[in-house]
Amino acid sequence: MKWAQNILREIYGLFVDDGNFALAILVWLILMRWLTSRSVVAPAAAGIILFAGLALILIESVLRYARRKRQTAEINSNDPGR
Repeated sequence: MKWAQNILREIYGLFVDDGNFALAILVWLILMRWLTSRSVVAPAAAGIILFAGLALILIESVLRYARRKRQTAEINSNDPGR
C-alpha cells in the first residue's frame, strides 16, 4: 500500500510544489471574488488587479526560492567535508 501513497504524493507534487504559493493564490482569488461581489472593485479594473496580484505572488515565490537555493549553495560551499 506504500506504493499508492507514493503515487498520490507524486501527483500532489505535480500541482502543489510550494504550499505557501498555492495558499497565497487561493487567498488572493477569494479576496478578489469578495471585493468584486461587494462592488468595492469595478469589474473593469478587477482583471488588472487580479493579474497584478497574481504576478506579485509569483515574483515573491520565485525570490523566496532563489534565496533558499542561494543559502543552500553557501552552506554547501562552506562545508569542509566537500
